[in-house]
Amino acid sequence: MSLREIDVLIIGGGPAGVAAALALRQQGVARVVLLEREAELGGATRHCSHSPFGMLEYHRVFIGSAYGRRLAADAQQAGVEIRTQHSVVRFDGDAAVLVSSPHGVETLSARRIITATGARETPRSARLISGERPIGVITTATLQAYVAFHGLMPFRRPLIVGSELVSMSAILTCLSHGARPVALIEAQSHAIARAPLCWLPRLLGIPVHRQTTLVDIQGRDRVEAVTLQTGTVLRQLACDGVLLTGQFIPEAALFLNAPCGVQQGSAGPLIDQDGRLANPLHFAAGNVLRGIETGGRAFREGRAVGRAVAQDLRYGPAQGQAIPVAHAAPIKLVVPGAVRNSPLEQPAFTTFQLRVSHRVRGVISLHLDGVSVWQKQAQWLPERRILVPIPAQASTAQTIEFRFRET
Repeated sequence: MSLREIDVLIIGGGPAGVAAALALRQQGVARVVLLEREAELGGATRHCSHSPFGMLEYHRVFIGSAYGRRLAADAQQAGVEIRTQHSVVRFDGDAAVLVSSPHGVETLSARRIITATGARETPRSARLISGERPIGVITTATLQAYVAFHGLMPFRRPLIVGSELVSMSAILTCLSHGARPVALIEAQSHAIARAPLCWLPRLLGIPVHRQTTLVDIQGRDRVEAVTLQTGTVLRQLACDGVLLTGQFIPEAALFLNAPCGVQQGSAGPLIDQDGRLANPLHFAAGNVLRGIETGGRAFREGRAVGRAVAQDLRYGPAQGQAIPVAHAAPIKLVVPGAVRNSPLEQPAFTTFQLRVSHRVRGVISLHLDGVSVWQKQAQWLPERRILVPIPAQASTAQTIEFRFRET
């Protein structure tokens, strides 16, 4: 296959990947190839048997599976070349990937490549939870796949770990399929999901324990009980499953062995305001940049990066070095993490997105070449999106830095 045969190759068929493909076709890009490792498009939305999906992009409400089908139908109608059951093994050279599929292994080259592989919940192995290894310790995604694809509910009285938006989704999945959680625990002193969604467990009569961690799981064949710790107090709670929710991490394995690597704070690739990586032929969009945004916001981000790539094909790859965006604790990530002097008329990102590692009150400020150009004082909460406009002069600055001052 010649280098110019594919205009843009997109890795990942979730909301961000499909949105990027649609935007490219709308901008007149001739050949757009979308690779998806599963048998259908839609990403994680395919096994979500709840709503709402589609409000930002379609102005109507879908359940997850219907939303996934709508994405697939739109991509097909737009003339996107869809290849399902295609897994990218690694990046190969400046603008090529090694792909494995039922047809074998092949190398695909393109003028530009967009990675939109999404994010996943942190599994038990990465949470360092001690105890036995019985059946019944799963993530929300696994639970929803069991229910949607196999009609199986793996437990009846699970403990839910976490209080993010996805934790509320997990509660609804349990209750709508015959299971009732025994409790929800959260390590922080407050719920992560915004009100009023965080009120859902208590409204449904599910006990909520904050500042509580899971320290041990008991059970030989199946989960029988867990040990919880609140402060210095340990107690046992009988249950038949453990549902690990949230703590999303980007599906960024492709970048681990690539020259660009991943950022320590976001665990995703470093991009500039156009979604471009250090390799100017590569772009990234959606939750592979950080975990996690809703499907609607990932769709919008993918669409914006798709439009930027269409411009880039007209103007040619950006030249010049990107200036990294420095930040100090408790700020744990900034996306985009770099800014460069770009020739594009409209960048994909017009705001920096920040997140903090824990609840804190203080002033966050943006400094260009040591001069403060933006600041705001507030109480900042973890896993909440903090948006800061990217100043026009940032593209010519020598240093870009976010600072924090506690008040």
